[in-house]
Amino acid sequence: MSRALQVPRSLREADLSMIQESAGRAADFLRVLANPERLLLLCQLVEGEKNVGQLSAATGIVQPTLSQQIGVLRTEGLIEARRDGRYMYYRVVDPVALKILDVLYRAYCGA
Repeated sequence: MSRALQVPRSLREADLSMIQESAGRAADFLRVLANPERLLLLCQLVEGEKNVGQLSAATGIVQPTLSQQIGVLRTEGLIEARRDGRYMYYRVVDPVALKILDVLYRAYCGA
């Protein structure tokens, strides 16, 4: 039995242009997530900071794909880097991304 989505009153009464802008931002965000390599990287980074070597070993993603996808995630503001000596460590910093990844994990990874 399907349940109707409960749309908050404030959203139902919102200005159409505000809703369209929000829909555009959400679609842009989902486009960033709609890549298997980026999802794999984010799933690893949810567990904590990792460097490129650790990410490559955990995901099987090799250079230059790994660097390219990290670049996209950084540019979009989902992850940040921290240098420690000669290593760069990456971590998820976007709270929305963390929420979405949690939902995706529960829906598709059986947790």
